[in-house]
Amino acid sequence: MARLGSVRSHYCVLLLAAALAVCAFYYLGSGRETFSSATKRLKEARAGAPAASSPPAPELVRVSAAPAPGAKAKSLEGGGAGPVDYHLLMMFTKAEHNAALQAKARAALRSLLRLAKFEAHEVLNLHFVSEEASREVAKALLRELLPPAAGFKCKVIFHDVAVLTEKLFPVVEAMQKHFSAGSGTYYSDSIFFLSVAMHQILPKEILQIIQLDLDLKFKTNIRELFEEFDNFLPSAVIGIAREMQPVYRQQESASTRLLSPVPLSCLKGAAHLCSYLGSELSWRDGLNMIKMHTFWQFRHENPKTRVGSPPPEGLPGFNSGVMLLNLEAMRHSPLYSRLLEPAQVQQLANKYHFRGHLGDQDFFTMIGMEHPELFHVLDCTWNRQLCTWWRDHGYSDVFQAYFRCEGHVKIYHGNCNTPIPED
Repeated sequence: MARLGSVRSHYCVLLLAAALAVCAFYYLGSGRETFSSATKRLKEARAGAPAASSPPAPELVRVSAAPAPGAKAKSLEGGGAGPVDYHLLMMFTKAEHNAALQAKARAALRSLLRLAKFEAHEVLNLHFVSEEASREVAKALLRELLPPAAGFKCKVIFHDVAVLTEKLFPVVEAMQKHFSAGSGTYYSDSIFFLSVAMHQILPKEILQIIQLDLDLKFKTNIRELFEEFDNFLPSAVIGIAREMQPVYRQQESASTRLLSPVPLSCLKGAAHLCSYLGSELSWRDGLNMIKMHTFWQFRHENPKTRVGSPPPEGLPGFNSGVMLLNLEAMRHSPLYSRLLEPAQVQQLANKYHFRGHLGDQDFFTMIGMEHPELFHVLDCTWNRQLCTWWRDHGYSDVFQAYFRCEGHVKIYHGNCNTPIPED
């Protein structure tokens, strides 16, 4: 009997590996020309080149695990009765030769999947934005981390980063000059404004989605985070936590204290910047970045402003490590749609003298100063940022006012490569 049980267990493992290795492709809107294919065809026609075939549709890997029994839950997708889908999205690019990024992804996915609990009729949809090489790395990680008896149903969907970038560019092109670090850097690519325009990119059947950084560690069931959507006020379209460093407080007086090299990655303390850039600026370059970045001039001209000051009275800005995107609300909000228009972006950037390099985080921070009603502020325990770089670089006197977070931590965020506490 023991030998028979061992054979069965080995057989189940082989079945799971085969399910992940032999990927089924599902084509959304089969037979219809997409925005990307039409744009590419027009460009090629103008250049006299033959039209190419449509870009690949998202690749879907089905992974079904034994579901846990339980009560019904509210649907996060349109379409009435049937399975209830919960959607999570992660950026996973340039991972093939990046051991540090792979280690972050492994730690995040391991803690997420270990604690995840869903009911029998619920499905966790894991979306990855990747290029082909990183897609294969992600599949290997999932083969390692998704056990046969996970206790819930799971789908894995891969989105091609080039296809999404092509769709995003017309929407976010005008704002990139305000919120990108420059040509060739991580945030200069349109894909890192995905959250800003995801409601225009993903299928309309997806009503809500959570976008997550990779340098996270989960301390609770991720399904609990979806319940935060129920706390949105009618005007809110995005759920996001406050920035926990004085990133948006930067001021000229810091110049006398920035005497060591300033890693560009740590001007925010973002995992993706630390992982992908790694370049350093001199202290003079760091000062120039401070002067051109965020609200430095606005705070200088308005010394009593709440902009960039710490909570609870101040407005410290947002951190994009954990974001709840109510795609349906974003689609139907005239205010949010208007704020995406180039003229509106330019107007607010001029008002706040804003020049950033952090992509979507800067955009949400800037419009949040003007229209806080668009945002549901998550408790700090849902994005407990750990980076302390600014404490040691000129802001020790005010750092704790930003960094303080009371309560049981639900998600740790190891930004600027900060180690996350062990269990």
